[in-house]
Amino acid sequence: MRPVADYRDVDPARFLEEIRPLGRPAVLRGLAAHWPAVAAGTGPVEGFADYLMRFADPREVPVLMGPPEIQGRFFYRDDLRALNFTRAKMRLGAFLGLLLAQRGEARPDALSLQSEPIPELLPGFHAANDIGLLDPSVVPRAWLGNAVRVAAHYDVKENIGVVVAGRRRFTLFPPEQVANLYPGPFELTPAGTPVSLVDPAAPDLARFPRFAAALAQAQVAELEPGDAIYIPYHWWHAVDSLEPVNLFVNYWWNPAMPGLGAPYDALLHAFLAFRHLPPEQREVWRLMFDHYIFCSDGDPAEHLPPDVRGVMGAPTPEQLRAMRAMLKQALGRL
Repeated sequence: MRPVADYRDVDPARFLEEIRPLGRPAVLRGLAAHWPAVAAGTGPVEGFADYLMRFADPREVPVLMGPPEIQGRFFYRDDLRALNFTRAKMRLGAFLGLLLAQRGEARPDALSLQSEPIPELLPGFHAANDIGLLDPSVVPRAWLGNAVRVAAHYDVKENIGVVVAGRRRFTLFPPEQVANLYPGPFELTPAGTPVSLVDPAAPDLARFPRFAAALAQAQVAELEPGDAIYIPYHWWHAVDSLEPVNLFVNYWWNPAMPGLGAPYDALLHAFLAFRHLPPEQREVWRLMFDHYIFCSDGDPAEHLPPDVRGVMGAPTPEQLRAMRAMLKQALGRL
């Protein structure tokens, strides 16, 4: 595995003009080293917990909990019919108490609070701790837990994540490695989108032989407090938290035009519409998608006057509303 490219002294111009256009993961060393939260996170863990509790909202939040037997790996049970952890709700203070109580145990429970919007979980935290690279409308999210492991998965957004406390290891694979990552079911997933069934730390190459090709393209990075990572759209990433107490703050955003449909939803619909057609029909529709959607032959509407291009034309708000109305009518016939 190759190391992820390292960058230091990253400002908005350098990120937007030099790093992001490459379309590859990047470690942004020391991006948040100035954060008060990072200073607290590198001190005694009790002091870090006190720092977070200054901002804590009293509401209960969702948490994941797994028994010691899963060794921190949130995943499936052996038959893939159920997950190996449970979900609960508790206040942040109680969750921090569990983390601190178990941090010295040889076989702790797996504990994780995932993807909670920071303005709701820790009001005021963001004002004191901001990376300054993205539009202020991008909402930061908190990931707090102990030494847990998350299977390789992808996000349908771009992502910058900051290690605030603890350390984190990322193993990343480009989108074209999907066939070599052996994704699991769509209907039941640990975190939303399908995850790879292969454990990068101990791959079973007899069961998953193509994973060797994915490993050849993998990149790896280990982050300390104050370091950040940029993960481009749809890159697969497995994440290992390496300390008894870890806090990660991430920023998801999508630069696509607002109001478009969700590609992931379209993929699910495609299973219903195309996956089980006769092979010769699937091939016809592959050609149609290449022509109309992926524009492999150029602009499919270039021969039409602009005012009659309809769904093939510019996606104005009016046109998007018309497409949604057409889809609702079509789905109503299912």
